[in-house]
Amino acid sequence: MRRRQYLRALGLGGAASLTGCASRAGETAPRPGSLTLATATTAYDSGLLPVLNRGFAERFGTEVEAVVRGTGASLRTARDGDCDIVLVHARPLEDEFLREGEGINRRRLMVNDFLVVGPPDDPAGVAGDDPTSAFRAIAEAEATFLSRGDRSGTHIRELRIWDEASVDPGGDWYLETGQGMGDTLTTAQQSNAYTLVDRGTFLAVADDDGLARHVDVGIDDPPPLLRNEYAVIPVNPARHDVSYARAMSYVGYLTGPGQSLIEEFRVGGERAFRPLGRSSDPEFEQYVPSDWDG
Repeated sequence: MRRRQYLRALGLGGAASLTGCASRAGETAPRPGSLTLATATTAYDSGLLPVLNRGFAERFGTEVEAVVRGTGASLRTARDGDCDIVLVHARPLEDEFLREGEGINRRRLMVNDFLVVGPPDDPAGVAGDDPTSAFRAIAEAEATFLSRGDRSGTHIRELRIWDEASVDPGGDWYLETGQGMGDTLTTAQQSNAYTLVDRGTFLAVADDDGLARHVDVGIDDPPPLLRNEYAVIPVNPARHDVSYARAMSYVGYLTGPGQSLIEEFRVGGERAFRPLGRSSDPEFEQYVPSDWDG
């Protein structure tokens, strides 16, 4: 029996306050034969990850214990040896994790895009702008902006957009929630604020009349600043006591049969992700181990 104890997501919660909020996760121990996945909140909050994990469990009889947190925290969980695999979406952090030898065999999984959303009356006048112009206008108007502030993939991308816009955000208008995407989006709705959000979470969580999509270039071919690519990375078994065979079977499932589930997944009739695992990109190599142990 492995030594670890884990956090498992309890599902979407209510709005988080801006500081000092408790986690949405509660403690649990993995069942024998389970796989522990540390995952970005966006993949979970969109509703896609539970669909994928059910499919894996039905096919292999193995439950996936999801530790739901931002990309930075997910990679810390992996560095501590407290998960078997991560699902993340911040390439600079992923590359650092791989260079350190903590993870191996990264595989591209899917992509969607980031949106700049905010009050329907658009007090900063950003509708239709490119992302850097929108961020610059929000700062100039000192319109309330909510940042996750948690080293998640979304937070890393937000900081990159501020940098591209030559803006150092701060002051009373710029607030950090320290929470996941679903909770941050709900708080933005309640506080009439702008925020950066992935398409999947926006479709799953946002109220129809709560926030408007002011910068939305579409999921098919987003520019680099708005492109949001997800990958899966098994934890290096040479570094940690992990179930590598199960992790690679999960990779094989996600980049094989799971690609159809990603393609078919809709929220309110709208496409939330595009699959990448079947790409002819030389970075991709499907792998299903021959020594699968159930």
